[in-house]
Amino acid sequence: MLDRIALILTIVGALNWGGIGLFGFDTVAWIFGGQDALFSRLVYSLVALAGIWCISLLFRSREHVLDDHID
Repeated sequence: MLDRIALILTIVGALNWGGIGLFGFDTVAWIFGGQDALFSRLVYSLVALAGIWCISLLFRSREHVLDDHID
């Protein structure tokens, strides 16, 4: 379950960065009231933690990842 949450947050971060890179628009800041708003900073922090967690996916064997999702 934690893997899926981390992947979802990482995707949210990737889409947000895509919006910034392509259009100069920060969706998270727009939704939560600016880059310095508490909730924006919370989302940015959660996305960063999710990205760090997803690094662990690179070092797991395929069988281990599949076994975790079968339970």
